[in-house]
Amino acid sequence: MNTGNAQGAKNAWRQTVARVVKSEMSVRGVKYQALSQRLEEIGVEQSADNLRNKVNKGIMGADLLLQILYVLKARPLDAALLEEILTDLQ
Repeated sequence: MNTGNAQGAKNAWRQTVARVVKSEMSVRGVKYQALSQRLEEIGVEQSADNLRNKVNKGIMGADLLLQILYVLKARPLDAALLEEILTDLQ
């Protein structure tokens, strides 16, 4: 991946996080309110608005990202998928 600078690389990774989460939500037909409820079922309190903000910005802790992927029963992630998204963002 050649983004040209550190800020560009950071933005590309954040956009990748957003795309992965939004894709998994879309595949399962899960909206932010339902995602909030699923997270609450495993003891994680995040409002729908807070989740929307974090997902859209692609900024969240690794723990929240894993929790979201877990409650969505996300498809496996691999380096090839991440590379495809990053290439698409160039």
